[in-house]
Amino acid sequence: MSQPDELITRRDFLVGASCAGLALAMGLPLSVGRAMSAESEKTARVVLVRDQHVIGKSGQVNAEIASDMLDRAVASLVNTEDAVAAWRKLINADDIVGIKSNEWHYLPTPPEIEQAIRKRLIDSGVSEDHISMDDRGVLDNPVFAAATALVNVRPLRTHHWAGIGGCLKNYIMFVPEPSTYHGNSCANLASIWKLPLVNGKTRLNILVLFTPLFYGIGPHHFDSTYTWRYNGLLVGTDPVAVDAIGVKLIEAKRAVHFGKPTPIKPPPHHVAYADIRHGLGVSDLSKIELIKLGWEEDVLI
Repeated sequence: MSQPDELITRRDFLVGASCAGLALAMGLPLSVGRAMSAESEKTARVVLVRDQHVIGKSGQVNAEIASDMLDRAVASLVNTEDAVAAWRKLINADDIVGIKSNEWHYLPTPPEIEQAIRKRLIDSGVSEDHISMDDRGVLDNPVFAAATALVNVRPLRTHHWAGIGGCLKNYIMFVPEPSTYHGNSCANLASIWKLPLVNGKTRLNILVLFTPLFYGIGPHHFDSTYTWRYNGLLVGTDPVAVDAIGVKLIEAKRAVHFGKPTPIKPPPHHVAYADIRHGLGVSDLSKIELIKLGWEEDVLI
């Protein structure tokens, strides 16, 4: 696959060349990007919410602010002012809900966000014994086996095999041998989403952008030098659209940090392929409505 030779610009995102630009960022030929734009009439909504105070000086997440951010994002996503009413549009009281989190010890899903999700599920009428949170044990978890609904939540980071670790990548633990999906930069991650255990069950995708990792070397590399306090959450019902915005954000931060466009390696083309090969969601940035709430400084996208 070819490598991108220029950063997707803000103007691209706003006025229409965005799908071809995203194809470049994902290591795809421009012809594929044009085909993506021409063939799909689907649209998606994604909400970005930021608060400059969600992380304190000590690095601790403020649970009250984090919960409020999630409430605002979910309410905006479904056009409802009340947070509980918003969750009730996504989750039924009789649902059995698996919260697919991420426990990578360098940058795990913040427990404050996990607990905020759990609270809103209970507020929506879901029985506590019908809720479970898990990552690497999902295949052995009886709640996930019986789940009628899933909530997908994880931090955004660059990834050695997939280019980025986002919402699509977070479901790799739903297969017994995750390494079998590592080929060609994890190009076919979206096929996991068609498996009976998860197919059609995901009600909400939350990409945590409190301190994203925008650069790394090797499968288990982590250096806090390459994280930054973006203090955000990215929320949507379409995992492809959420990840497409995540790719754009990482590309933008890399350009700022390194002083020039610095393509993600390997290219995260699994995001575009989730759209054009698997029909899972929308990767064309011109067809994604991005709603931005809260703190605007250095928003980058």
